[in-house]
Formats: sequence, C-alpha cells, structure tokens
Amino acid sequence: MASELPLTFNQAVRGVAEFSGWYHLQGIHYHIVAAANHIRILRPVEVAIHTILYVRQVYPADLFIRRKKYDTPVFQSRHPGLNEYIAGAVRAITDELALGNVDKVVLVIKNANEKPLERFIFALRNTLQVESYNKDTSVDGAISAASLGQYLRSFLVKLNMIEAQLGQIHLDDLSFAIIIELQDDKAPTASHGKEPPPWIPASTPNTTAGAGDSAELHMVRAVDTGIINLSLAVQESEYKLELEKVTESKGKQKAI
Repeated sequence: MASELPLTFNQAVRGVAEFSGWYHLQGIHYHIVAAANHIRILRPVEVAIHTILYVRQVYPADLFIRRKKYDTPVFQSRHPGLNEYIAGAVRAITDELALGNVDKVVLVIKNANEKPLERFIFALRNTLQVESYNKDTSVDGAISAASLGQYLRSFLVKLNMIEAQLGQIHLDDLSFAIIIELQDDKAPTASHGKEPPPWIPASTPNTTAGAGDSAELHMVRAVDTGIINLSLAVQESEYKLELEKVTESKGKQKAI
C-alpha cells in the first residue's frame, strides 16, 4: 500500500510544514467578531494553530467549531480573516521549508501591551539533502505516510492537554504572531512571481532569542521522519511567570 511506503522528501515537507534572521507574517493582530465561514478541511499546521488559539483562549470559545483530525478532537476558527491569515502563513512556511531555510516556527501569544506570554516552538531540521529531481522518490529509512499521521495525532493529543500543564491565561485582549526563525541569519527568499516574500522582521522579544533566563521550556513531542526532524515545545516567558507570582501573592494576602 502507498501509505506504507517510506516518505518522499516532498511528502515530509508537506506533512511537517502543514502541521507547523527572525520574521513574522504581516497582519498579526486580530480582535475578532465571530462570523460564519464555509468549513473546509484544515491542513495539519492550520489544525495545530487553530487548536492552540482555542485551548489558550486567545479568542472566545464560540468563535470556534469542533471538528476531528487524525481521530482527535480539534477546533477551527469560523472567522474568515483569521482563517486566511493562518492559511497564508502555512503556505509561506511551506515555501521556506522546501528551500531548507527554516530553523524554527514560533507561535507567540502576547498580552494587550505586546508582552510575550507563551511561545509554541516547532523546531525543524533537515537530516539529509535531496536533489530536486529525487524529491518525489521514497527515501530509505524514512517513516511511512501512515506512521507520520500517527505521530501528528500524538501532537494534537498533547496540544489538547496542554492547559493542564500551563494553566489558564487570566488576561483579556490577547493576540498572537506567527514567526519563522531561519538558519544562519538568512532572510526569507521564497516568493511567487514578482511579489516579495510576505515576511517582515520580527520584534526580538517575541523570538526564542528574546526569552529571559528564567523562562521555562516544556517539551511536548518530537518526531524523526528520517528526512526532517520535528519537535514541539512550549516556553513560558519570564514576564508571564512573574505575573503569576504577583497574582498568587495577592491571592494569599486576601485569604489572610
């Protein structure tokens, strides 16, 4: 069966990218009013991003609709503008990943003052170089397409449970940004036609390099496809942890 064959390079790129210098895509902030939208089948990275936004309560729960992907409950935004932004980011990430430029993809959640609270970090690494004419040929030692689906399912299961580890974010007016961190200080180069790459330089505090010494990193899941290694971690910012300490201290004072 085709699904049992080892992955090709292009299948690995599509599978990993669709599940996941510093740059972010233009059009970051959304303060959403719920609106109906035609529900379409989401690609895996869109599923992950939508699910993070739901689980971390960046937007109201009634903005999302419950769906299923890889036999796992997930949630999809019903707002057309937000959906188009996420889909555009996925396409741009896929283009850069195919060129081998991507080191990390980061979804950063921020408060109303643009302070980063959490960074969901997809770390990516190509384990071999494949010539363009061989990118649709199965790679010996790579996992199968069916196995990749099982690993992506485990990512989604972990994401659905992440609130138990991180706790709730008790703040209003949250926003988010999607950031790519490139290898060797490269700049994004993938574009279509005469259009420039759709990325602009990201603010350093939003990147992984902007994390404070007291930031806490939690590993979620890792997978080696035999072509591209992928790991997902969540980083709680120093600012968020200090905020929680202040809130906890005030709570104890009231109890006394």
